[in-house]
Amino acid sequence: MALRHAVLAALLDGEYSGYQLAKAFDAGVANFWHALPQQLYAELTKLEADGLVAGRQVIQETRPNKRLFHVTEEGLAELERFAATTAKPSFIRDDLLVKVQAVDRIDAAPVIEQLDARARTAAAKVEILEQLAVRLRGGRDEAEFLAHGARLGPYLTCLRGLAFERETRDWCERSAGILRARYDGHQQS
Repeated sequence: MALRHAVLAALLDGEYSGYQLAKAFDAGVANFWHALPQQLYAELTKLEADGLVAGRQVIQETRPNKRLFHVTEEGLAELERFAATTAKPSFIRDDLLVKVQAVDRIDAAPVIEQLDARARTAAAKVEILEQLAVRLRGGRDEAEFLAHGARLGPYLTCLRGLAFERETRDWCERSAGILRARYDGHQQS
């Protein structure tokens, strides 16, 4: 997947400025596709040049002018083409897992610290994604939303992000606990 498809998908909810897109990306899309705001702005420029999004200038009196972007028919057609292609399986590529792999021959203390930090980060993301899920449901319980709610895609990707972050949190906490019990944070020989 290219960043362009993630941006197009994020713009399906309406018109966004670059700033609003970055916020929307942070709140929803970031659980499966990471991009820096500068990358989003650059991608919007490319998408507009390719005719996949259209922008319009909004004059503001008390603030700088802004541009709002929306997906064009060509952009929707690009998303259709993208959706029809076979998705490649994802894979894990994580420096922390390399450190855990080597923990029997290195000092476990810094690895334990990093596992604890990753668990805290994942726990914070779980809270954010749980709040997002509630917001996306709009006051409905999950079963009702899944049967009748609008914009099911963002909700389903939120559920995937939740499952991923919960599993990450749980694995890091468990692994740190196992390493503490085994090595008590001391250097191995």
